[in-house]
Amino acid sequence: MTPLRFVLTPACLAVGLSIASLGAQAQNTKPPKVQLWMDLSTGTMAGMPEMDSLPGGGGMLGGLMGGMGGGAQGRAGGGNTAYGHARAMSIMPPRVIDIALHNSLRPGVEASQAIPPGMRMGESLPLIPPRAQPTQTEPGDVPQEYQQHQPKGRILLYWGCSATVRAGQPRVIDLARAKPSDYAQAFAGRAVPDRGPRVGPAYALYPNERNQVSLSRDSSVVGEHQVRGDGVPASMKFTLGAAQDLMPAIDLRTSGKPQDSMGTSWQPVRNARAYYLHAMSQSGDDLIMWSSAETPDTGMGLFDYLSPATIDRWLKERVLLQPETTQCAIPQGIFAGGGRDATPMLRMMAYGGESHIVHPPRPADPKAAWEPEWSVRVRVKSHTMAMLGEEMQGQRGGMGATAPAGAGAGGGAYSSGMGNSGQSSGGAPSDAGTPGEVVNPVNLLRGLFGR
Repeated sequence: MTPLRFVLTPACLAVGLSIASLGAQAQNTKPPKVQLWMDLSTGTMAGMPEMDSLPGGGGMLGGLMGGMGGGAQGRAGGGNTAYGHARAMSIMPPRVIDIALHNSLRPGVEASQAIPPGMRMGESLPLIPPRAQPTQTEPGDVPQEYQQHQPKGRILLYWGCSATVRAGQPRVIDLARAKPSDYAQAFAGRAVPDRGPRVGPAYALYPNERNQVSLSRDSSVVGEHQVRGDGVPASMKFTLGAAQDLMPAIDLRTSGKPQDSMGTSWQPVRNARAYYLHAMSQSGDDLIMWSSAETPDTGMGLFDYLSPATIDRWLKERVLLQPETTQCAIPQGIFAGGGRDATPMLRMMAYGGESHIVHPPRPADPKAAWEPEWSVRVRVKSHTMAMLGEEMQGQRGGMGATAPAGAGAGGGAYSSGMGNSGQSSGGAPSDAGTPGEVVNPVNLLRGLFGR
């Protein structure tokens, strides 16, 4: 995966983001002098206990950590070492916070953020301008190196929560016949607006080389925060409530084999506004994709934060599942062609809210001039991954998973175990059988592009 590049954001982009986030009205409005972005993410892997790092470099899972979407590149055996992990499908560490500060009065100057005791990360976090300048990619993007090669396979798209394949499916995208300009769009599919600040030397970030402390299982961002620094207004204090807090881990359960209709179910996630599930596997040169949406789309671009307006629109279009949804079926046999050497991978998103705090607030009089001193945007999400089928049943049970009541040895059912992941399952790890190859989306792209 192409590493993260910090790009200097033009002033016009910062102004546009500010005005869009504050709402467009016919009013003499100036952008905030200081802007703060906070992204919070909770990520887990079904069937495994939460781990802040992997001993011995991570092995099979280490490969997954480094290739799960945009933002900073995952580092096996490490933690949240660089800005950008919150937007990726990172599960190590399980809870991630990214902070970006843009102070137009003193751009690129170090600052600090005082935090509440409940975060369990000390009294304050240093915000430091970035030094490294690697390349940034967006969630859903195909790496540039792969775009330079003609793919050799097809994408077979299935969609909808259904035990059987619906009429008109699959939709087939023949990449071998597509034009080079068509591949990236084929993979990204539906675009996600508002991708956040493209941070550069004018910003100050957390985490950084000075402090890489991660959020813990018991951390909470609820409470009073204050940003301090040269040029930062003394009034930049704000309080976050339960709606802005970290979302719980998704307690996902799956059942069935790739030859069957596989089931997924989960407990409602606090503060979730919508859900989205996506699974993929490989069969020869073909990439098989399924999503919970009621519309055909590769869905690779949906693994990111969504604005409230986008969530509402896509709920109406049935792209996302309603927040009261707790189960979804995967059509029978769509992943059966991969065999034992390609275990389907499922990814699930629980989209949280997005909050905007502005000081001073917008005047009631639309004709009054408004010159906000500072603004804060807070976004939250939770996600999980699962390996579908029964190939890793024994190993899952030995790593802290809790089998649902009544699940037989051949049922292939397992749970994320997030509710009791700190407890022993009471049994020794099973070494019966060798698990199939875990599907890594990046490796699937390599296969399609002959790399």
